[in-house]
Amino acid sequence: MQNIDMILLLQPVLAIAMSVAGILYWRRRRGFRAILLLLALPAYAVAIALKVVIQAFTYTAVSNYYGTMSVEVGLYFGLQTVFLEVGLAYVFASLAVRRLGLGPADGVSYGLSLAFWENGALLGALPVLNLIVDYYLIASGSSVGQLVYSTLMNASPTYFLPPSDLIWFLLLGTLERLTSMLTHVAFGTLCVLAAFTRRKRFLGYALPMGLLDALVPFASLNVDLFEGGIFLLSLGFIAVAWRSLKQAGSMVASPEPSPPQTVQTS
Repeated sequence: MQNIDMILLLQPVLAIAMSVAGILYWRRRRGFRAILLLLALPAYAVAIALKVVIQAFTYTAVSNYYGTMSVEVGLYFGLQTVFLEVGLAYVFASLAVRRLGLGPADGVSYGLSLAFWENGALLGALPVLNLIVDYYLIASGSSVGQLVYSTLMNASPTYFLPPSDLIWFLLLGTLERLTSMLTHVAFGTLCVLAAFTRRKRFLGYALPMGLLDALVPFASLNVDLFEGGIFLLSLGFIAVAWRSLKQAGSMVASPEPSPPQTVQTS
């Protein structure tokens, strides 16, 4: 049996490295409260769990009715991300503002924490573990290894391509992880700003960022264009978050003056 090439580890390892490096860099530059990693975990985990449940019961019907490559299926994915990932990020940020004193300075850290659980854990550490287990099972030549080989060959035949054919797809996948990281940082920051300042316009900036997932059904039309396009969009999201941070800083530094008090005269 042909075994998978361990170059496949490149993408998830780079995803882990980017997630951890982002946290360490921000910790050194601006500080990073470790409690935010724990706060981001339920916000992200609950959103993903709800997505899994919703799609398990509805995706087949939706895709059969509209077609897998359609605007409707795109909105089906995008709106789930809007209301579940971004929405729950805001809900947990609101709780943390009241209970943990979360403020604008914690916005980027919160976004990096959300990005870590998606890119460092779910799409980083877990695939690394799966690939290593699959590699050694196939290498064992056992009946279980043969079953794993057959399953992968049917479900993911690209796993068995030569390294020269794999490397470009792995680099595109890594770019996608960077896009995901930037997007999570952007909407995580905006959710904190919305919760802290109680200005719903910041939440209004954050929610549409979830619609990035509405483009996923069309990725196969041109993978290079898709990955490049969503990366540019993620840079735009970061620009919006950065400008919003500056606006929020101005609000905190210069609070609105209280109305003048009237003095009663006799």
